[in-house]
Order: sequence, then structure tokens, then C-alpha cells
Amino acid sequence: MSTTIAVLTGAGISTSAGIPDFRGPDGVWTKHPDQMNVYDLDLFMSDRKQREYSWRWQKESPVWKAQPGVAHKALARLEQAGMLNLLATQNFDALHEKAGNSEDVIVNLHGTIGSSHCMKCGQAYRTADIMAKLDQEPDPHCHKPMPYQGNMPCNGIIKTDVVYFGQALPEGAMEKSMRLASQADQFWVIGSTLEVYPAASLVPVAAQAGVPITIMNMGSTQYDSLATRLIHEPIEEALPKLVDKTIAGQG
Repeated sequence: MSTTIAVLTGAGISTSAGIPDFRGPDGVWTKHPDQMNVYDLDLFMSDRKQREYSWRWQKESPVWKAQPGVAHKALARLEQAGMLNLLATQNFDALHEKAGNSEDVIVNLHGTIGSSHCMKCGQAYRTADIMAKLDQEPDPHCHKPMPYQGNMPCNGIIKTDVVYFGQALPEGAMEKSMRLASQADQFWVIGSTLEVYPAASLVPVAAQAGVPITIMNMGSTQYDSLATRLIHEPIEEALPKLVDKTIAGQG
């Protein structure tokens, strides 16, 4: 049986791909705390101006042009080698999907910006399609015809599938992640400050199950004492090295 590895990734894996993190020393929210409102569900649902600002802000995000980096591609190699049983991510940039990891292993704990849906009828949309029409429709509403209302459009508010403040995580996401993290032979944390719950709680869950933990992050975290291995090196260098060693049977 090959070694199975469960992985949790945070913003640190995407900073090398040109996406600024939110909570690091140079993070978007560290420097501009007011911009946390972009992802505040109550404000988004109740205030048209906030919705327009949120959509505009998300449209200008570097996420849309970003390409997966060598660290993302390393995790795709780990899956191709049949060793990755879980890729739980706090990132909503969809770069793991772009790098070639499959939906079988990816759990988007904080949702994804790649898709959107109507908050009233649930109709799904591709976010890129909405962004393309944002100049004509700065406050996107649902166009799905409602047969019970003489085919009038639903007109519900559309939001991205990112998990906003005040919103629950996607159903079953944490349960699946906890189960697979505690069943793996190793648990790796890559580029997460481990400050955001419930995602951070995967570390004590894995530790309690006796799974050896690797934390790869430039800064220290509150759970460093639970780790069997700490790697404080740039992720784009350290992760491909670790993956290659692990596939070769030495990691």
C-alpha cells in the first residue's frame, strides 16, 4: 500500500502565483481592514452599493489572471502518484483545479470564486460570464424564467460561491476533511496561518488520530508544537522537493 497524504492549503501557496494573502503581514485585510466588508453576507444581501462594490472588487482580483505555480503542480503530481487522499483548501482561487487536481480529492472549505448562484432559486452561474457583463449589470440578478410566475425572471440576488462572513461552510466539507485527515498516513499543512476556524481544527484532529503532521509556512503557527516536522522555507521551493522525495519513498 502506498502512503496516503492529506493536505490543507492556505493563502501562502498562492502568493507565489501572484495572489496576495489576506491575513499575513502584507495581507489585503491587514492593510485595509475595511475591505473585509466585501465578503460580509448581511451587507451584501441588504445594500445594493455594497453588492456593486463587492462585485467590482472581486472582478479586479488577480485571481482571474493567476496561473497555478510550481507548488500547485507538485500537489497534482502527488495525486497522479496515487498518494493524495485529501486536498482541503482555504483558498477560493480555483488554482488547484487549474493545476490538475481532481474534484475527488479537493474540498473547497471556503467555497470557490469560479462559480456563483442565485440566493433565491439556487440557479448556478459561471462567475466569468457574470464578470463579462458587469458593466451592463453592476448588481447581478437572476434571469431564470419562473414557470409559476408566467415565466417572469426570478430576479434573486446572485453571489459568488465564496463563503462570506456570516455564512456556513459548504455542507459536509469539514466532516469529509476531518475523516480523511485522521485516516491518512501523513497530514501536511501548506501556507496556512492556522488562524481561521474551523479549517485550523484539522491539525488537532489529525494529531489526536496519531497522524504525523508537517507544517510548511514562513511564519510560526499556534499548532507548531503538534507538528513532527516544521519547514520554514519558500513554499515554491520546499513543496516540490518534499513531493518528489515522498513519491520516491523517502519523504
